[in-house]
Amino acid sequence: MQGRIIKALAGFYYVESAGQIYQTRARGNFRKKGQTPYVGDWVDFSAEENSEGYILKIHERKNSLVRPPIVNIDQAVVIMSAKEPDFNSNLLDRFLVLLEGKQIRPIIYISKMDLLEDRVAMQEIRRQYQIIGYDFVWLLDELLPYLSGKVSVFMGQTGVGKSTLLNKIAPELDLETKTISDSLGRGRHTTRAVSLYDAYGGKIADTPGFSSLNYEIGSAEDLSEAFPEIRKASHGCKFRSCTHTHEPDCAVKTALEAGHIWQERYDNYLQFLSEIENRREVYKKIIKRK
Repeated sequence: MQGRIIKALAGFYYVESAGQIYQTRARGNFRKKGQTPYVGDWVDFSAEENSEGYILKIHERKNSLVRPPIVNIDQAVVIMSAKEPDFNSNLLDRFLVLLEGKQIRPIIYISKMDLLEDRVAMQEIRRQYQIIGYDFVWLLDELLPYLSGKVSVFMGQTGVGKSTLLNKIAPELDLETKTISDSLGRGRHTTRAVSLYDAYGGKIADTPGFSSLNYEIGSAEDLSEAFPEIRKASHGCKFRSCTHTHEPDCAVKTALEAGHIWQERYDNYLQFLSEIENRREVYKKIIKRK
């Protein structure tokens, strides 16, 4: 039989196939091969009536996220709050860089818009991301049509109201929500297991909240590729290995000066590039010591 893992819990994998859900375990040979089944995996499995089934084969994955551990994702709804915590373009761009690298389509959703007294700044932020080509919404009715026929991951910094949003989309989930911690200025973690649920003609995944995020980019070239507007402009750079910082005849800096690239995005790019270069220096020092 063939199906998709929709939940993993305490060593059990719950596989959906032809409208039925089967409780299975993974064969020991997966450990020997260094393989682990994840939610979202398409698998071959055996299942006998009134007994546990076994996963026999894991099919090839089109993409994967390590944190949370989930695979074969079509799109990710990145939830950022307008207030409490305040909107943070640096954190949003970290999510976007991660998703671009995984070739997962991002949809930006802004929560807590009702807490804003003035929406002018947020409207400008939306305009800038839409110019780049990102879907950017802050109304639930705008978001719902995107879910049909897709496997969607919901992700966002802890405290942005992810569980609240998911409860509105699928009330049967009855996910636990908690208020922002006044002392820490961020929400407490409320989500533990990763699961796929049916909603609005697609599958949605509830995932653990994030207090921080490490993007999986290791070079300046890969980072440039993960910013669509920089990637597009860089085709006109004189040097193929241009980092868009100090090189002459840099088309990216020309586009920046002309207002075709948003200064805030470029500043975030520079910070991420600096972090990559610092990691490389630390790695070189460790290698030398060995």
